Amino acid sequence: MVVKSNQILGLINRSFVYKNTDIKKLFTPMVQPNLEYANTVWHPRYKKDVKIIEKVQRRDTKVISTIQDMPYQKRLQLMDLPSLVYCRYRGI
Repeated sequence: MVVKSNQILGLINRSFVYKNTDIKKLFTPMVQPNLEYANTVWHPRYKKDVKIIEKVQRRDTKVISTIQDMPYQKRLQLMDLPSLVYCRYRGI
């Protein structure tokens, strides 16, 4: 799940030279469903599992050079993305 999401994110990064907040249009349909797959059945119990999953989205938001130095929560707000922890709890 995380490996496949990282592969798709790497493909997106290699495919585009100029990256801005519009990369959300690729992240949302291609990467996010892999990370949210069966979240009601497979809910990570350990903090290390949550960090591994959330790391993919952190990596996605750091790709944009104009906002990469900002804190993670601020990058999520600018890209209008919910955290994956929130998505899991919303799905339950």
